[in-house]
Amino acid sequence: MFVSFFPSPRAFFWSAALWTIACVLMWFFFFKEAGHFIGLENPPDGTPPVIGVMKFLTKPFLYFYIYFSAAVAIFAAVWWRIDPHPYFMWSVLGSALIMFVTYFQVEVSVAINDWYGPFYDMIQAAVSKSRVVTGQEYIGQMMVFAWIALIAVVVAVLTSFFVSHYVFRWRMAMNNYYLANWSELRTIEGASQRVQEDTMRFAQNLEDLGVSFINSIMTLIAFLPVLHSLEPVVSELPIVGSIPYPLVTASIVWSLFGTGFLALIGVKLPGLEFRNQRVEAAYRKELVLGEDDPARAQPPTIHQLFANVRHNYFRLYFNYLYFNIGRIIYLQTDNIFPYLVLAPTIIAGKITLGPLQRIIGAFDQVRGSFQYLVNSWTDIIRMISIYKRLRAFEATLRGEALPSLDQEYIAQGGEA
Repeated sequence: MFVSFFPSPRAFFWSAALWTIACVLMWFFFFKEAGHFIGLENPPDGTPPVIGVMKFLTKPFLYFYIYFSAAVAIFAAVWWRIDPHPYFMWSVLGSALIMFVTYFQVEVSVAINDWYGPFYDMIQAAVSKSRVVTGQEYIGQMMVFAWIALIAVVVAVLTSFFVSHYVFRWRMAMNNYYLANWSELRTIEGASQRVQEDTMRFAQNLEDLGVSFINSIMTLIAFLPVLHSLEPVVSELPIVGSIPYPLVTASIVWSLFGTGFLALIGVKLPGLEFRNQRVEAAYRKELVLGEDDPARAQPPTIHQLFANVRHNYFRLYFNYLYFNIGRIIYLQTDNIFPYLVLAPTIIAGKITLGPLQRIIGAFDQVRGSFQYLVNSWTDIIRMISIYKRLRAFEATLRGEALPSLDQEYIAQGGEA
């Protein structure tokens, strides 16, 4: 799954993780304030944020673009010399581009969140008649949002186009790799389905899960400081009272609770999804053989195979029943959770509408990032089942024992 697309996957991913951590630490401890050496210094502390699209052309942003490009260039140059993989441009540079564009999209969300402050303060001033709000001022604020939204639309469309090509290249790499070793893989149960359908589903799920995961990480990096900067107006939380870092703590604790809760009630689903693919493959294979051989696909064999399909689906439906009950209850409660957290501050009248909207926006972003597993659990379950099926190919090519579920199938009389 990975050796077909990435150079020396185990070493590559470890080095990528370590290099990323090193670059982040060097940025915060050494390079973040070094932009003044090239005329791209940070603004003084207390400077209000730039509202609008010009935010992306400020000196700190330009300096970060240079720093990111240099870090990627160094990492790519080293790996090109170590292992010039055929898919190097897509797997290494393409991954870096996806990370950068995802970060940029998150910064667009930050820009919109910054816009909330003056816009909703203007709305509050207008409805309370505390000052005069002109039509020109109102339209001006709407135009600021329109330009930010235009940037968001353009970047999102181009990113989606590129990522679609990226994941298909990964599927193409897996397809070529497995076909090159087809003589060793053809005897595995459902081999043709695993090559054609599972690689396709792997690519589709990867597009959703991979981009969502990167987006969650980038959102945390961008919005945690924003959420922390808004905490001075929050004096206390319900039940627990005053605690350090109240908004950040509340978002983390609530998200970890949801993740652990759904992981617990959904623990059986990956195995059931895997078995579902297996019984479907056995049923489909018998029907295909029946097209050419009238002795195949006959009762009682075909009825028993479909009975296996029905039995597994009914088990899957039952497990998804209580999983979805827990998931939907949690997500519905999640919609009002920020207002519960801010209840003492709102009731005491210690916050205006502009900061309130900024806090809710930043809180939702941070909480949503920590809830990556909650929001993606169904897709993760399907990806695990796909991984289990393709893992049989990997084991065969490495001369290892087949995964336990494949061994169980063979023990029950299936083909190797």
